Amino acid sequence: MTEEIISHARRVLTGWFTSSYSNAGGSCVETNLSADVALVRDSKDRRPDSPIIEFKSTAWKSFINVVTWRDY
Repeated sequence: MTEEIISHARRVLTGWFTSSYSNAGGSCVETNLSADVALVRDSKDRRPDSPIIEFKSTAWKSFINVVTWRDY
């Protein structure tokens, strides 16, 4: 992802959220989802130029499926 696209994503995507399973300890990440990408950032660093990790939406969905799978 180029810096120009990242900058554009920061301006356009405003729906950052944390997991409902997050605790108040501050060790969380925030995500921002669109049809094409999932952006992830540190919830403690919300500066406009903070680092953001981008995943393709298909990769993000696969990741979520793996980490939420439970063997009961």
